[in-house]
Amino acid sequence: MQTLRSLALPLLVAAVYACIALVVTNSYYQLMLTLVLVWASFGLGWNILSGYTGLVSFGHAAFFGLGAYTTALGQLYFDLTPWLLIPAAAGVGGVAGLLVGLPTFRLRGHYFALAMLAYPLALLYVFEWLGYQELTLPIKREAPFTYMQFTDPRFYTLVALVMLLAIVAITRAVERSRFGMALLAIKQNEAAAEAAGIDTLNWKLRSIALSGAITGAVGAFYAVVLLVVTPSSVFGMLVSAQALTVSMFGGVGTVWGSLIGAAVLIPVSEILHAQLGARIPGIQGVVFGIAIVAVIIAAPEGVYWKVRDRLRRAGPAAAPTPAAPARVDLAAPSTPARAQRPDAWRTGKVLLSVKDLSISFGGLKAVQDVTFDIYEGMILGIIGPNGAGKTTLFNLLNGFLCPDAGEVLFDGRNMVGSKPHVLCQAGVGRTFQIMRPFPRMSVRDNVRVGAYVRAQSEEEARRLADDAVDRVGLSAVADKVAAELTTKELRLMELGRALAGKPRLLLLDETLAGLGHGEADEVVAVVQRLAREGVTIAIIEHTMQSMVRLVDRFLVLNHGAVLADGEPEAVTRNPQVIEAYLGKKWVAHADA
Repeated sequence: MQTLRSLALPLLVAAVYACIALVVTNSYYQLMLTLVLVWASFGLGWNILSGYTGLVSFGHAAFFGLGAYTTALGQLYFDLTPWLLIPAAAGVGGVAGLLVGLPTFRLRGHYFALAMLAYPLALLYVFEWLGYQELTLPIKREAPFTYMQFTDPRFYTLVALVMLLAIVAITRAVERSRFGMALLAIKQNEAAAEAAGIDTLNWKLRSIALSGAITGAVGAFYAVVLLVVTPSSVFGMLVSAQALTVSMFGGVGTVWGSLIGAAVLIPVSEILHAQLGARIPGIQGVVFGIAIVAVIIAAPEGVYWKVRDRLRRAGPAAAPTPAAPARVDLAAPSTPARAQRPDAWRTGKVLLSVKDLSISFGGLKAVQDVTFDIYEGMILGIIGPNGAGKTTLFNLLNGFLCPDAGEVLFDGRNMVGSKPHVLCQAGVGRTFQIMRPFPRMSVRDNVRVGAYVRAQSEEEARRLADDAVDRVGLSAVADKVAAELTTKELRLMELGRALAGKPRLLLLDETLAGLGHGEADEVVAVVQRLAREGVTIAIIEHTMQSMVRLVDRFLVLNHGAVLADGEPEAVTRNPQVIEAYLGKKWVAHADA
């Protein structure tokens, strides 16, 4: 229902566009109206992958060209109707997307973009080598409708309009689903998405398959409209550049970006090509190049986002959101938190057992033969000087790094080699030393991403997210965009995102970093309450005054090795720990 409501404006725009198409009789302008829709559809196909995951593709001409040749070869050799060949081209594009994605998603950033560029260039030479330099679709005067060869060019525009509306509906459905949320999370912070339980490779493969399917179908229709297919016209660099440009000009990551870009750039480039193409070959490429430069300078995120942000700033200022205290019971600073809850962990079972864990980076032994156990219900504090290997240890525990040796047994199962999303599904939640929010999402949506690992439906994900937001005391700012939060709110939001997945073990990496004394007390109180609720926690922190009243045991690391392991009173008086980490000032403070 929400998706249908979101289509109201596109349907209105489509109705207006259809009325314009019906009154235009000039065949050239009618073709231009059709091409605007074709390139808008192509841009939306590109956007499904690059707009929502942030992985820029220079290679979508590969899917477009395969779709075009599916139609051309299907008519030439099998006399099939385009009404069947266009869906078949979508299937070809989807399979091609999977075949391209499997090896190429191993790459990141500009390496991914350049690798994608290789596919259409390779296919261009392959089809030329096969002898398909120019294919002309056969004229079918006896059954023009069956073969989509309309005498009235307005029918092409109407068919293209229906295709575009279908693609818009698919895009809207993706945006409002777990699929879209996963893609946006990957785009904004892939490591955080993986730690929240999102199988990033799986979702990216789904994205490129859907993107390839849409693009293949558009390429098939393009061949029907032009009746001539050549390798350079469907696999050439300008083809991918046009899809990329119309989306970037209008704004990536939104339905409206491709529509705006195509409506502005395609008529300009086509008119200039018709008027100046003979004197200035390649004028279309010049137009798209100028458009990219202009948008980078004036509106880096695209016209749509620039206009939307300006309208929001021009609108009435929102009333300030009253700060709401966290839903916590603050323990007195002088009272050990562990005295306020039962020590059931002492007789509980081992939840996490680490045995002889080691990893080296070149000649640096970052973690050396580390062995310890975490019991259910325990709070383990991991401390040590900077560079001691604490965060590296966490990265080993939740799958971001694979150890050179040793075991990580979670509930008796060796998890070495498992990816972060697998460990999250098993029950290991994680926050980060350097905060990793999804900045363009609201607090509620950030936390909802973490809920998907347990939720079976959107309703359950929202319920789990709302509960987690309430548990960390952020209900008052739940609809606020993450980029506008304070450091304390961001720390609590990350904690809420981890909690939404209902973890059995929570890894907190310097949750108090960057907080003032009062803010730190609030966050400590949240952790205390979670411990009283039975959540098992391992926490890295340098704020010892908070740690000694929070944890049940300390694990002290120095140069990657275990220096001490025991209860706070014993560890904080250990001469080796004092010398390596705490210092004499701590002893004087503790005695006082």
